[in-house]
Amino acid sequence: MDEKIGEYAFILGVVLSLVIGVFSAQVEAYQTLILGALAILGLIVGLMNITDKEIYNFLIATIALLAAASSVSALGSILGTQLGSMIIGFVGGLAAFVSPAAVVVALKGVYNMASK
Repeated sequence: MDEKIGEYAFILGVVLSLVIGVFSAQVEAYQTLILGALAILGLIVGLMNITDKEIYNFLIATIALLAAASSVSALGSILGTQLGSMIIGFVGGLAAFVSPAAVVVALKGVYNMASK
C-alpha cells in the first residue's frame, strides 16, 4: 500500500508542476499553496518510493534535473513570452517537488553509510 501512496504522490507532483507551468498566470494567487503541496508530496515520495538500491540513482537524477532546471529557466527568460513563463513555472514546480525528496533520500543514504 505504501508503494501506491508514493506512486500517487509522484504522479500528483508532476501534474501539479504542469498546472503551475501551464496556468501560471491563473494560479498566481495560489502558487505558494501549490508549491507547499509539492514540497509535501516530495517528502512523501522520498520517504515511500525510493528504496535503498535506488538511492544513488535517484540522487544523480535529481542533481541532473536541478542543474538542467537552471538552464531551462534561462531559456524561458530568453523566450520572454507566455511559453517562457510556462516553462519557468513548470521547472520551478519540479524543483519544489524534487528537492525535498532529494533531502530525504540523501539522509537515508547517509544513515545507511553510518549504520554499517
